[in-house]
Amino acid sequence: MKRQRRHSARGLYAFIMMALVAMYGCGGGGGSAPTAAVPPPIQPAIGPAWSTFGGDAQHSALGGVGTQAFNRIVWQTPVDLAPQYSGSRLLIHYGSPVISQRNTVLAGVKTAATGSFRIEARSGASGALLWSEATDYRLPPGNFWTPSYNLTLTAANRVYAPGAGGKLYFRDNVDASTGALQTAVFFGNANYTAAAATYDANVFINTPLTSDSAGNIFFGFIANGSNPAGLVSGIARVASNGSGSWVAASTASTSATIEGVAMNSAPALSPDSRTVYVAVSGGSASGRASGFLLALDSATLATRAKIALTDPVTGAPAWINESSTASPMVGPDGDVYFGVLESNVPAHNFRGWLLHFDAALSRNKTPGSFGWDDTPSLVPVSMLPSYNGGSAYLLMSKYNNYGGAGNGDGKNRIAIIDPNQSQTDAISGNPVMKEILTILGPTPDAGYPGGVTEWCINTAAVDPVTRSILANSEDGYLYRWELAGNRFSERIQLTSGIAESYTPTAIGADGAVYAINNAVLFSVGR
Repeated sequence: MKRQRRHSARGLYAFIMMALVAMYGCGGGGGSAPTAAVPPPIQPAIGPAWSTFGGDAQHSALGGVGTQAFNRIVWQTPVDLAPQYSGSRLLIHYGSPVISQRNTVLAGVKTAATGSFRIEARSGASGALLWSEATDYRLPPGNFWTPSYNLTLTAANRVYAPGAGGKLYFRDNVDASTGALQTAVFFGNANYTAAAATYDANVFINTPLTSDSAGNIFFGFIANGSNPAGLVSGIARVASNGSGSWVAASTASTSATIEGVAMNSAPALSPDSRTVYVAVSGGSASGRASGFLLALDSATLATRAKIALTDPVTGAPAWINESSTASPMVGPDGDVYFGVLESNVPAHNFRGWLLHFDAALSRNKTPGSFGWDDTPSLVPVSMLPSYNGGSAYLLMSKYNNYGGAGNGDGKNRIAIIDPNQSQTDAISGNPVMKEILTILGPTPDAGYPGGVTEWCINTAAVDPVTRSILANSEDGYLYRWELAGNRFSERIQLTSGIAESYTPTAIGADGAVYAINNAVLFSVGR
């Protein structure tokens, strides 16, 4: 949630309400040759892949290699060639980069004001362009903030990207400079080809893509109007052999009011990949969408369980805002977490709630005190030597307290919270997940006296090796939050700062840190 900084307090509140209702390296070289020596090629690092939004199919954002020090911006490249500013704000969500085991960085790049995307693959070491491919993807209509464009990378080193009409583009061996771009359609290539113009105009992929360990792809789609295949907005699955299936969101939820999968919300897989969790919503014609979290069989898309997404204080349906990028996150124990807005905004200062369920979606557990546009990150307890609680893992969450929203004081924080211990929420008086550590943003907010700039996060990378969290702030800096000392041990300036939509951080195979700020992807390291 963003603020227009020149408004009076009353004008600020009105703006918030209207906005949320409307949306919300160099190589060395030498030698005796008479001409300049050619630098030796940089050998790619081999390490863990960052395969999708939140790093993996559970969206844990948990890194597998120690991150490099923030010595410099190693390279940078735009992810939007025509960013559309609204005054001093940038109302667009940018997709997470994905990174192969051989350190190829892939990102979707917006090339025109109203859309048009291509895939770019770059060397993680140098940023050199290895290959690029244009897509015909079309943005879903009618969004206040521009939705994200997200790729996914399978264990077989195949990248998938959204295209128009519900089709997927894919390319094998992403580290090679040449390769064929192919397509797969969940309702059949032949069906698509027979009426391509109709599908392109009426069917839109509206979530990030998620891949499981076998290379199956899951995503949500919108179907407007009639089409020869009888598609209705829902959830799709494409297998590695190109075969596909789908189920209508209204059918999967057994609710006629459900209109589709929540915008920008990536499906998540259980640790054994047998269950896919999807948030579905409806009722947006009233301006306040509500819905369910579904547990589907990942092979058949049959519904195993569902649970209503409700405000833990009022008991009323929570608000699933189309400008959120909150996605389900699944813990190692199978518990599922999903962020929503409170039903009676701004009663919780537009912070929303991080809802918490067991794997079977059979019961609600203690919620977190912030959730509306955040996917929590998994924090192993080994990262906090002083922790003496009984949980097997903790969560990292954005913890903004927006100035001028309800009684928000502008003291914007990030937090480590315990999913299995509780405390009394200072705003609502409701039990919420216990705060283990919090840290206040360091930069004063000129638009709200006494406050600090917002944390610009929709999923933050976790580095167990250095016991740190990598997070963006709207002050234009990337920060390293060292948990052992509860301090910002490093920071690096990416831009002069901008009020922008929430963004991801990611970790490369060589430990480089990737962050997006002001429509640019930055690689930070030694």
